[in-house]
Amino acid sequence: MSWPAPVSLSHDHVSLRPLAAEHEAGLTEAARDGELWRLWYTAVPSPEGMAAEIQRRLRLQAAGSMLPFTVFDAAGRIAGMTTYMNVDAANRRVEIGSTWYARRVQRSALNTAAKRLLLGHAFEALDCIAVEFRTHRLNTQSRRAIERLGAQLDGILRAHQLGANASVRDTAVYSIIAPEWPAVRNHLDWQLAKPR
Repeated sequence: MSWPAPVSLSHDHVSLRPLAAEHEAGLTEAARDGELWRLWYTAVPSPEGMAAEIQRRLRLQAAGSMLPFTVFDAAGRIAGMTTYMNVDAANRRVEIGSTWYARRVQRSALNTAAKRLLLGHAFEALDCIAVEFRTHRLNTQSRRAIERLGAQLDGILRAHQLGANASVRDTAVYSIIAPEWPAVRNHLDWQLAKPR
């Protein structure tokens, strides 16, 4: 049995289901909402590349290094993708990443609820010792969202990766460790319960 095994997770604002090839049309529509593939500081599949990206993620799942999800909004409409990635079963660590959402759900409760589900599953079901988040140093929207979750900045990996446009990426690395989870969980539950 692979670790972590495919699972469906749900909340009032979002549901996460194992990524499947039949999600392609909905994911393509979600990526078109905001032309997300045009953002230079992140990697979102283009409509023409969606099928290949789904297959890439499913191959990584088969290899044991990723558990990809399709993200559905409260109405049951596909809103994006997210994953457990860089899976380290021996050390019970995962990274939550390769996440993107249609413009229509950005800055809504959907991301907070999705992260609450993924973090809860990681710490409470998978017994992770740490969960990591990585983003481009210049992706301020992503960095603020990660910080709002309660993750701490571990540091910046300078000249860490080459981007698709040959630019060099500095990667901001954040994490939440197991002893911090109860306070982070309370904070996320409070954020989700407060009026919007």
